[in-house]
Parts: sequence; C-alpha cells; structure tokens
Amino acid sequence: MFTFRKPSAETVRKFLDGQAGLDLTYVPVGATAHSAPADYRPNHTRLRIGSGRETFAKARAALSRWDQFRIGWAEVQPHDAEVRPGAVVAIVARRLGLWWLNACRIVYVVDEDEPGATAARYAVAFGTLPDHVGSGEERFQVEWDAETDAVWYDVASFSQPHLLLTRLGYPYMKWSQRLFSRQSAAAMLKAMGEPEAAANVRD
Repeated sequence: MFTFRKPSAETVRKFLDGQAGLDLTYVPVGATAHSAPADYRPNHTRLRIGSGRETFAKARAALSRWDQFRIGWAEVQPHDAEVRPGAVVAIVARRLGLWWLNACRIVYVVDEDEPGATAARYAVAFGTLPDHVGSGEERFQVEWDAETDAVWYDVASFSQPHLLLTRLGYPYMKWSQRLFSRQSAAAMLKAMGEPEAAANVRD
C-alpha cells in the first residue's frame, strides 16, 4: 500500500487490522535462523558495535526500542509495538516521493542472556504479510561472547519481489535493501554512542 502523504496512526491501525489474520507470504518461516532458501535473494550485514556485557545490554535495549529503524526514511509503527512473536507491525517508508506501508509479523524472538553465561544473543525476525512490497524474512541480532568480548550487530534477510510494481523495479528494491542494512548498522552505532563511527559505515 502506498500513499502521497505520511499515513496517520489511525490509517496504520486499520491497515494492520486488515493484515493481522492473513498468512505469511513465504516458506520456510524462520529460515533466517539458519540459511536463506535457494529461490530467494539473501542479504547480510555484520558490524562490530562495541565490547562488553554492558554494551550488549545497551544494544539489546536499542533493538527492543526499534532503534535500528531510526534512519530518517523508515520506521516501525506502532512506535511502541511490543517485541514478541505474533505481533503485527508496519514498516512505514518514504521512497520515490511516496509513503509505503508494509505489513510484517514477528516470527521469532531469541533472548539468550543468562547470568554467568559466556555468550549472549538477542534477535528479532520479521516475516512479510500479503500487503508488503517484498516476500521474505529479515532478522536483526546483537550478540556478545566472552572469548573476544566483542558485541556484533547482524542483519540477515532473504527476499523476492511480491507486487507487480516491485517486480518491475527489483534492482531498485535490492539497492534499497542494501542501503537500509548499512544505515541500520549506522543507527545502532549511534545508539551505542558512536556517532562519528556511524557516519563511516559502508557496504
């Protein structure tokens, strides 16, 4: 769905009400936890965003606030959407002079952070619903391990065009996905208090 003006909260609510009971548009659901299906295009971005358990906790909190979407042209709505499996959210994006509403369902959440453990991981994965320009899944993850003390931000997705318009403009869709991944990594660095490093993130 696209509009010429930014959709209101009420418009988004009605949009999501219409999508909530529908099935996901792809299989296998949850594949971002393993590997992309052969007939989908994979995309992967991985960036070290700091060190230590405190940084991991900060990164986990950033993902739970949807900070990875603070890139200027895309956002999650509702803004206070709960991060839980089954929740339906809209990715609202402004591209090519239009506002696009894309419906997603959270298909899994991983929260591994036990006291005294030598590794920790937090991940959230979206799957596409019928009113989405693409078909596929995207997973956002932060992780830490004691051996290196490094904290990593990792985005993995697989997709193919879903609507006729995006089939015709698939090269632009792929470019936008790469741009989003890079800017999402920069947004996470900024959330970690690294604005100068964020400005230097590249593909």
